[in-house]
Amino acid sequence: MDIQYLLFLQDFRNSVNDALTPLMEWISKAAVDYLILFPIFYYWACDKKKGLYVLVSYYFCILVNSIVKLTACVYRPWIRDARILPAGDSIRTATSYSFPSGHTLTAAPLAGGMAVNLWQEKRTRVFSVLFAIFILLTMFSRNYLGVHTPQDVLVACLISIVSLFGTAKLFKYLGEHPEKEDLILLCGFVVCWISILYITVKSYPMDYNESGKLIVDPKKMMNDGYGDIGKAMGFIIARFVEKKWIKFKNPKLTVKILILCLVGLAIMIPIKTYFRPVLTSAFGSHWGKLIFSVIYAFYSIAFFPLVLKLYGNEKKNGY
Repeated sequence: MDIQYLLFLQDFRNSVNDALTPLMEWISKAAVDYLILFPIFYYWACDKKKGLYVLVSYYFCILVNSIVKLTACVYRPWIRDARILPAGDSIRTATSYSFPSGHTLTAAPLAGGMAVNLWQEKRTRVFSVLFAIFILLTMFSRNYLGVHTPQDVLVACLISIVSLFGTAKLFKYLGEHPEKEDLILLCGFVVCWISILYITVKSYPMDYNESGKLIVDPKKMMNDGYGDIGKAMGFIIARFVEKKWIKFKNPKLTVKILILCLVGLAIMIPIKTYFRPVLTSAFGSHWGKLIFSVIYAFYSIAFFPLVLKLYGNEKKNGY
């Protein structure tokens, strides 16, 4: 049934000469490359706690994604059925196993968390609806492009819903027991290292095609896992540092603060484009990607909030 649905969408793509393919590729790219900028900006400039709610949900989801994906080891649709021909450049960007959908497990907690936050005020509910629509579009785009089955995106969405609900419960608990946060962060850090060890030493399918070539190289499949676990690890480290020493508070949103935050977000794009290849070249694809992910998360959660705090102190001191 899942393959038949993808073939139906493939026939539709062909009938319209791939007219919608660029849009679907853009949606998928926006989900993993740019969507995270919204909750980061919210964390910096609007509401630290609500921004953290979105980001905690996201980092939990990508940690779960790496473990489940590298445990299930489900092949992509075009490997399972040669009739599936992924659209556009999507086959190049689909770099890991199929189940669950990593794009959905990125879009659903990020856009879903923003939708929850923005629904709380009537004047922002239209944006809440737009974020919810974006989740559905991301899920559909992965099917439309032929890189994920319906169950890949549905299970990913379910995990995201559980994460958003669980994070809300966690925040409520920490509101009543703030002294427990350090222990929870420590447990999370240990889980990250156990996850690294697990995906490194576990066995993977070693299937070969008719010419004797390995169908899927497990080393390549592990690469995204190292990156995702690194993001969660970086968040944990950054949250501990920010909570203990930086103690960032949202500044009053002025034009200067808005511009400063936008500059901070803009810097993240070239960092990802140019700095990650340097680290992967120096430390190898796995550890280089993990180290970059730690640094990338630390920048958004601790380093730039420190910049905002120092800027605010300068303003208070009249500099």
